[in-house]
Amino acid sequence: MESVRAAVYLSVCLSVLTSLCQGQRSPDNQLLSAPDEPLLGLTTKELAEALQGFLDEADSRVGLSVEKKASVIPRCDVGERCAMKHGPRIGRLCDCLRGTACNTFFLRCY
Repeated sequence: MESVRAAVYLSVCLSVLTSLCQGQRSPDNQLLSAPDEPLLGLTTKELAEALQGFLDEADSRVGLSVEKKASVIPRCDVGERCAMKHGPRIGRLCDCLRGTACNTFFLRCY
C-alpha cells in the first residue's frame, strides 16, 4: 500500500516538474515527437493501457482500506462464526442478524 502511494506521489511530482521545465526550454531545443512514435519500444496506446491497469489495481486496494476505516462490518447468518479470540481480547468478524447475538463462549451467532 505504501509503495503504491509513494509511486503515485513520485509520478505527480515528476509530472509537475516536467511541466514547469517545459516553459523554461527554448523553442529550437524542443524535440518534435510524433503521436505514434514508440517510446521505449511501446506505443502511446500501450502505455496508456498499462497505466490504466495500474490505477485500477491501486483503486481496488484503496477501496478495501476505506471500508475498514469506515467500520463497515458485514452481516453473518445464524450459526456462523462472528468473533475471533486474540488472547484475552475478542475481535469481531461480522455482525449477527437482527434477533440474534454473538455468543462469546462459542464465538458464533445464536
